[in-house]
Amino acid sequence: MTLLTFLVIFSTLSFLFFGISCFVTAHMRNEFIRYGLKDHQYLIGVLQILGAFGLGFGYIFLPLLSVISSVGLSILMLLGFGVRLKVKDSFVQSAPSFIYAIINAYISIALLLSF
Repeated sequence: MTLLTFLVIFSTLSFLFFGISCFVTAHMRNEFIRYGLKDHQYLIGVLQILGAFGLGFGYIFLPLLSVISSVGLSILMLLGFGVRLKVKDSFVQSAPSFIYAIINAYISIALLLSF
């Protein structure tokens, strides 16, 4: 298994988990309230799920879809990183969103270079 394949699988599964948790867990509901994004919780969950499906499906069948999805997830995570800093979370608490942004940026660049 290549690094790229591993990262695509990891990101796909992670965003499916995070996206679904936006709909079903009280913890995520409380986090979105804390972020000041209560009204956007379900939209963000849908974007995460769509991004995960686009990333996974695209990697297998339609690489351009995977590029678009990984760019979208990277942007979503950069915005999430900014929100975490805005609410005064520590860098350690904010770091996972930044790491996911880097992972998805790497995926999109690696896929673009493979065309």
